[in-house]
Amino acid sequence: MYQVKRAALRLSVVCLAFVPAVPAWTQSFFPSFQSSATGSYLAGTAALNRLDAGTASEYFAQAAMAEPGNAEFLRSAFLAHLLAGNISSAQLLAQDLSDADAGDELAGITLGIIALKQRRYASAEQTLGRIAPNTLMGGAAGILSAWATVGKGDLEGAYETLDTVPQGLFENFLVLYRGLMADVAGDRQQALSFTRQAYDLDPLVPRTAEAHIRILGNAGEFEEAAEVLADFQAAGPVHPLVRALEEPISAQRRPGVFAQSAQAGAAETLFSLGAALAREGSIELGVIFLRYAIYLDPESWVISTSLAEILSAREQFEEANALYASVPESYPLHGTATIRLAENLDRQGQREEAIEQLRGIVALEPDNIEALGALGDLLRYDEQWDASAQAYSDLIAQIDGDRPRDWRYFYVRGIAYERAQRWELAEADFLRALEINPDHPDVLNYLGYSWVDQGINLEQALEMIEQAVALSPGNGYIIDSLGWAFYRLGRVDEAVEQLEQAARILPNDPEVNDHLGDAYWVAGREREARFQWRIAIDVDERGTVTDRARPKLANGLDPDAPVGD
Repeated sequence: MYQVKRAALRLSVVCLAFVPAVPAWTQSFFPSFQSSATGSYLAGTAALNRLDAGTASEYFAQAAMAEPGNAEFLRSAFLAHLLAGNISSAQLLAQDLSDADAGDELAGITLGIIALKQRRYASAEQTLGRIAPNTLMGGAAGILSAWATVGKGDLEGAYETLDTVPQGLFENFLVLYRGLMADVAGDRQQALSFTRQAYDLDPLVPRTAEAHIRILGNAGEFEEAAEVLADFQAAGPVHPLVRALEEPISAQRRPGVFAQSAQAGAAETLFSLGAALAREGSIELGVIFLRYAIYLDPESWVISTSLAEILSAREQFEEANALYASVPESYPLHGTATIRLAENLDRQGQREEAIEQLRGIVALEPDNIEALGALGDLLRYDEQWDASAQAYSDLIAQIDGDRPRDWRYFYVRGIAYERAQRWELAEADFLRALEINPDHPDVLNYLGYSWVDQGINLEQALEMIEQAVALSPGNGYIIDSLGWAFYRLGRVDEAVEQLEQAARILPNDPEVNDHLGDAYWVAGREREARFQWRIAIDVDERGTVTDRARPKLANGLDPDAPVGD
């Protein structure tokens, strides 16, 4: 208990330096704002879940100071500091948590990382070595301890430590880490041997390819490096960090090391583990690992951009944008960061500024596929159909158009053409997208529905939409298309069945409600038809459905409306 109370005292100092003061006016409106420890804790937990670490830390500080003996409140405040990237500020709390519970893995890893950052390698080994290796956190601690051993100049000792790490959890990572450790230690032959193995195990991972190419180039193996680079490029879209190696390798110039120190190598370990954790759904722990990585190597901009992507997904735009903006113009990911920043501006309601930012990138880099794609998307969202189609056309001119992922470019350009009422061009693009990817439900549905809506190729359209439903059975929009195809074919009972299902999935979609109203009217269910048309009008924010539903609500369905053949 003494340790926990001491931690609470330290927390009051740490948090007061970290979080903004609570506004005085809140006390008059919310008199229990600071007095309810449980309320503050719950508010902090909610903020933590959306990765708003600053707000979370504020609430947890209030909770912990209201109940200084509550270890859970203290631990939550500690987690908030880690999520915010305040690793140094969390040191005192980590020490007290470790003293109170020697088995606290996250506190132990934090202290070990701080020692590694400060080049106190023996202390880092000792601290990290206390964590049992048979868990995810223990395995990560074992790898970090091995990096500390590399920092001491003992490569073989580092390999012995890696031998204790559970292979099942980290098997694909460990081979690469052995190569990177050898490279930092100056053992070029072992570095080449291990990175060859790592690349052969998974040749499509950009960081593995980059590391292998760099180590080959630095060893003077330019021919093999060029072969690896060509093979990686042929597999699909090229990562900017790998593309940046083209010039030095073709010029037979050493491209520079992948990791310059034990700290940078450990940061790469934490980066790869954190990114993997975030992909698997462990968002908070993944962010903490990425924060550790940035603490160890603050100029590794690939880590910063990865963290910014996660923060953007949780709508923490301000911090994400700051991370994107920090990427230097000379770094290969600068363009990608600028594009992501523009996309965030759009999500924040600043679409015009976002579009102008992307136009600026395209003006400087007219062959930037990623920028052209993002520009085309934002113009399409803004309903600038012709400009959107032109951006996609500029993109398509840069590609072969035969790779598996290329279907999307033709699909989205087809949407832009269709909305611009240039149907022949749109139809050609949809058919081209299907040539590349014959089983994509969105393309099948869009082309099938377009044919149905025009009253052409109805049987073929029905087959396509049925295939789309089979591929995506819970998609209400595709089910609506199927119902509308039945309606246009005069199969009214089947139309009603499918459109009712679509309305259950999308109860307030004006298109679905309008279609169901038409089917009800033809089926003789006129009162239900008018009810659906009324819903369609009430939920139609754009007005396009209202224009056709209002006359039907007043006078019923036009007897000349196309139903069946």
